[in-house]
Amino acid sequence: MSGPASQRDGAVRPSVSFELFPPRTDAAAIALGRTIDRLAEVDPAFISVTYGAGGSTRDRSLTVLKYLLEHTDVEPMAHLTCVGSSYGEANALVRQFLDAGITSFLALRGDPPEGADPDAGIGDIETAAELVQLIHRVNEEREPFGQAQVPGAPDARRITSDRRTARVAVAAFPNGHPRSRTPQQDIDTLLAKEAAGSNLAITQLFWDAADYFDLVDRARAAGVTMPILPGIMPVTVPARLARLTELTGVEPPLELAMGFELEPSRHAQIELGVEFAARLVEQVLDGGAPGVHLYTFNHHEAVLAVLERVGLGIAQSTERNHQEP
Repeated sequence: MSGPASQRDGAVRPSVSFELFPPRTDAAAIALGRTIDRLAEVDPAFISVTYGAGGSTRDRSLTVLKYLLEHTDVEPMAHLTCVGSSYGEANALVRQFLDAGITSFLALRGDPPEGADPDAGIGDIETAAELVQLIHRVNEEREPFGQAQVPGAPDARRITSDRRTARVAVAAFPNGHPRSRTPQQDIDTLLAKEAAGSNLAITQLFWDAADYFDLVDRARAAGVTMPILPGIMPVTVPARLARLTELTGVEPPLELAMGFELEPSRHAQIELGVEFAARLVEQVLDGGAPGVHLYTFNHHEAVLAVLERVGLGIAQSTERNHQEP
């Protein structure tokens, strides 16, 4: 893959970002800290942290986000869901994250807690677009204007015209949202999210670059202008591939499914998963994607191996930073 990678060694480097989920045990928290430190070496644009259904991991999510703020230079992005939330609860939650220093969010409708009726108790906020509006409204209420230090007067501040704006991302679905009746409904929903104030979209699972490009083409034709980042999962464990198929309903590529069955050794399975993901990353970047968002499963080894193969690894990031003035 040296050809396409070498073409990306110029001044403009595609953005790289990652997704993590909150650790469930103290041991997992220690391991996650090491993973975050390794991911930070790639100079990602942001690292997002998931948020459990019904807010079940709120405190642990905030702990990871604070670690990113305090121990790295990486922008943390908080996942927020709205299913089952009242306006008051959602307002307080957004304010809590803003007060902690988090200014980037991924606004999701979300799923109801396990065992709950999916059609009951949806809450005051029914769509991700409404949640996007709420995030911006709370941000503006909390800080209606910007302030800047007055030169020569350390304790003085002046009002600026620029508000502190939040990055608010939303989800996009190359293979269709499970609740969408038609492919056009997915595009209409994405357009509504942008109209509400979202400024970035991140795709959910897809296995074929053509699905990503088809989504982007249809979105652009409908008037969506925000960047659409391809979300890619390096899957190196057969059981995880089966679980993803069960959760999403998206059939896995035969190359992976059959390859995992034919390659019983862990080393061969890891190599297969990394190679497939690296090829997919290369295809979307060569086709014009603004960057890539990698789902890590809280492990750094596979995603960093993928980035290394496409010329976006730690060595390349370090070299780029040393060349900057």
